Amino acid sequence: MSTRSRHGGRHELGQNFLVHHPTVDRVVGLVAVTDGPVLEIGAGDGALTVPLARLGRDLTAIDLDEHLVRRLRRRLPSVRVEHTDVLRHPLDRPVVVGNVPFHLTTPVLRRLLTRDRWQHAILLAQWEVARKRAGVGGATMMTAQAGPWFTFTLHGRVPAQHFRPAPGADGGLLAVARRTEPLVPARERSGYEAFVRRVFTGRGRTLADVVAGATRSTRREAHALLASCGVAARALPRDLDAGQWARLWRELPRRQGVRHA
Repeated sequence: MSTRSRHGGRHELGQNFLVHHPTVDRVVGLVAVTDGPVLEIGAGDGALTVPLARLGRDLTAIDLDEHLVRRLRRRLPSVRVEHTDVLRHPLDRPVVVGNVPFHLTTPVLRRLLTRDRWQHAILLAQWEVARKRAGVGGATMMTAQAGPWFTFTLHGRVPAQHFRPAPGADGGLLAVARRTEPLVPARERSGYEAFVRRVFTGRGRTLADVVAGATRSTRREAHALLASCGVAARALPRDLDAGQWARLWRELPRRQGVRHA
């Protein structure tokens, strides 16, 4: 009987199973300080599922490999184990946790950030993506766009040899939490995201040049706007934190005499 899933083999499914017990303990410890039912994505061979089940919380585990799902159901009858795709399954539990297939790190994060029913996500993800999302070395446009509603915390690097088979890159332990008090109202999210995109993709020798173009203001007005928000003169878009982006957005209507839609 073939052990290959009808969706592909280990490479196609991104199956790199976590085998480093201290990392398992750290992931479970981050989940333990949250509240509510848990959704585990990419359950695999159960390295996280088994200790998560010991927390005594309502736990649903999902995986695309039907053989692993069948084994986990036999091994953990108290856990709801579902055969489904993380890019289709509703992310409707307060806590989402998982060893994310590295090639799906960005699609999974994008999907999470557009769903409103979870509160905490603890993800083992591809290192470079996890690092960038946490703003290490500068924020990406995606992180800046999500910053008013979410916080991103990097809890360390997980070497490739802590997985079997070892992937071609290290992992990173990333925690994402929904802010209890958003920095920008939800109704303004699309406008805010468009503003961040214009700044990140705009042209200019300095940030003031870019902001002037993005806001249809003069360079002098852009300088004053940035200074009022505590942004250094030589800063780049990647250097701004979530609070500074939110202040820029809030200051625009007051200075331009318009209201955000």
